[in-house]
Amino acid sequence: MIGPDAMTASPYPPSWYAASVEPLPPQPALQGDLDADVCILGAGYVGLSAALELAEAGYRVVVLEAERIGWGASGRNGGQVIFGFGCGESKLAALLGRDDARKLFDWSVEGVRLLHERRARHAIDCDWRDGHMHVAIKPRQIDELKHWQQELERDYGYPLPWWDHEALRAQLDSPRYVGGLYDAGSGHLHPLKYALGLGRAALAAGVRVFEGSRVLRMTHGAKPVLHTAQGSVRCDFAVLAGNALVKGVAPALDRKIMPVGTYIAATRPLGADRARSLIRNDMAVADINWALDYFRLGSDHRLLFGGRASYSNFQPPNLAWVMARRMRKVFPQLAAEDFEHVWGGTIDISFNRAPHWGRIGHDNVYFAQGFSGHGVAGTGLAGRVIAEAIRGQSERLDVFARIPHRDFPGGRTFRTPMLVAAMAWYKLRDALW
Repeated sequence: MIGPDAMTASPYPPSWYAASVEPLPPQPALQGDLDADVCILGAGYVGLSAALELAEAGYRVVVLEAERIGWGASGRNGGQVIFGFGCGESKLAALLGRDDARKLFDWSVEGVRLLHERRARHAIDCDWRDGHMHVAIKPRQIDELKHWQQELERDYGYPLPWWDHEALRAQLDSPRYVGGLYDAGSGHLHPLKYALGLGRAALAAGVRVFEGSRVLRMTHGAKPVLHTAQGSVRCDFAVLAGNALVKGVAPALDRKIMPVGTYIAATRPLGADRARSLIRNDMAVADINWALDYFRLGSDHRLLFGGRASYSNFQPPNLAWVMARRMRKVFPQLAAEDFEHVWGGTIDISFNRAPHWGRIGHDNVYFAQGFSGHGVAGTGLAGRVIAEAIRGQSERLDVFARIPHRDFPGGRTFRTPMLVAAMAWYKLRDALW
């Protein structure tokens, strides 16, 4: 990871996010053995959301976090809050049927609404901005987006306006795009501020969070036990909310997801007028290439630009230069600008890009993973759905659990090179058609 804040004492990996927040006071590491009603692995959006809901319902909740609250993808992501799931509505309809696909879509919209409810209820200041745009680069992508527009309105009751090139250019000063779909109900935020706000709310609700407490193994049974190097937690219910960072605690889950590196960069502050000249309505933007670019403005008027995913588990060479080149294709007027911060992290994708949520073991171990790049709103929804199931209302989790999932082919040795080869084809298609 790259950035001038690399040598600071921040407990978080270097990023503009980490450089622009005040961390919560550190929580102690687990020492000794505890009992709890619910033990949650991971203090990210899923774990904190579930913990908050369960604590407010009177459960004794312990969260075990290997690093710090919001240290993983929850504190490093692109900050774009959108409806839906990574696989798209058509895939879910093919997997589950139209009726269940409609339920899942409506619940994804609830996930966005739930984020706003939590922001308001717990006074979480996370730099929220309204508006999101999916943009087309090529004529075939206009057809793809307009087909999606029709599908969303006809099958899901979610109409979105089409902006042609002229309307789009009035708000987004880039020559790269030929049109797009605008969603006033989605938007963007500062992800680490939101994670810390959830953490603060969970602590206030009585959740016990232990940082620096990596879960090394889990013992299944009538009362699962999560073991760390210096202690353990025995519980009635366990929740695995580490996503791509669980690594070995539940091998059956590990085989269903692929860790993918993704990267974000931030310019220096451009000044209010210059920043707003780029994106006049302050919306977030994402293209629809397989290897997509996405970007937005930060609260201090810098451009945050994301993309350049890595499927090989290695940071791409010359990352800052590559990211800057991609940015200048979008905004040629920033040709003289470099990045002050470049950082990355790992997201989890499932083989079919659909959410992978459910139970394992004795049906008292719950999990949510496979957010596939749609995690900011979806993770908060997952926390609520799992909390509902633990409280005896499993109808919604049961729908998610019916989504079929397969292991990535090739096992640990060959799944990454196989995926790299597949991604090369999709990138070639984006470039040529």
